[in-house]
Amino acid sequence: MFSLSPPRRRRLLVSLGVGVMLVVLGALLWRPLFGGGPRLPEEIVVSTGTSSGVYTRYGQLLREQLAREEPELTVTLRDSEGSVDNIARLVAGEADVTIATADSLAAYQRSGGEGADRLRACARLYDDYLQLVVPEDSPVRTAADLAGLRVGVGQDRSGVQLVTRELLAAAGLDMDRDLTAVRKGIDATPRMLEAGRLDAFFWSGGLPTTSVEHLSRLSDVRLVPLGDLLPELRERGGHRMYYRAAVMPPDAYPRIAGGQAVDTIAVANLLVTTAAADEALIERVTRSVINGRDRIGGEVHAAQRVDLRTAIHTQPLDLHPGAVTYYRSVKL
Repeated sequence: MFSLSPPRRRRLLVSLGVGVMLVVLGALLWRPLFGGGPRLPEEIVVSTGTSSGVYTRYGQLLREQLAREEPELTVTLRDSEGSVDNIARLVAGEADVTIATADSLAAYQRSGGEGADRLRACARLYDDYLQLVVPEDSPVRTAADLAGLRVGVGQDRSGVQLVTRELLAAAGLDMDRDLTAVRKGIDATPRMLEAGRLDAFFWSGGLPTTSVEHLSRLSDVRLVPLGDLLPELRERGGHRMYYRAAVMPPDAYPRIAGGQAVDTIAVANLLVTTAAADEALIERVTRSVINGRDRIGGEVHAAQRVDLRTAIHTQPLDLHPGAVTYYRSVKL
């Protein structure tokens, strides 16, 4: 029987070991070079909001920021009716990333909405301020004064309509019975108010909202304080616990406020995805959100408030693992 001497046997084993290592190394190199391994998605779809709303402008600026940092990634933006519509698209797989308010997310969870357990957050972005706009000479001084009037309440699948219904209920009014609810959004209601086809409209958005600012240049309008409704909202509990007291500063809308601050209510916006989203992708998207704060905030002023200390507070959602990886990389 053929046998090797001990020295030759050792040399053969070493040669075989080196050969196996070269094969494994070659396989590892082959995969990233020739596409055999996992790859980042080449495109993501971001569901935003109405054409003249803050969500849409934020989405446009985020796409520009991602183009700088991730040029190989194609970002497709799709307009929507707002938060409620955005959540539905996300769980249906029609969008990869979106923006939604904390109250709309909490309401979806509490209702047992399909896929609610799969929702994850990338970052807390900025606060929406609840705004009730009326003509300067309007007799409306509180939300309760809207009884019997024509009121823009937001589109049916919007976060605006969700919170408007709650505000009116806190004021003792039923949106469907006690006033004429005009289910239009910020892309239509300012023009309707100016033309006299509305007596008032609600809006929930970052400060300033371009459409409201533009309306103030064309017509004398006023903001009605809403802060007095917060105790009743909190008493009702549930998703209403995500509303907080806020003040619209005089410089938010200089032509409207007349140097006066306006007490109102605010709710946080979150950048949202699902548990199935690629971890490396979400890490990079989250990084772009934080890196782009100053640039995005130059046009969407509310976005200037985005920072690492507040971004991780994404209740009622848990952070996506990719976002966690990013925050840990910056020592949070």
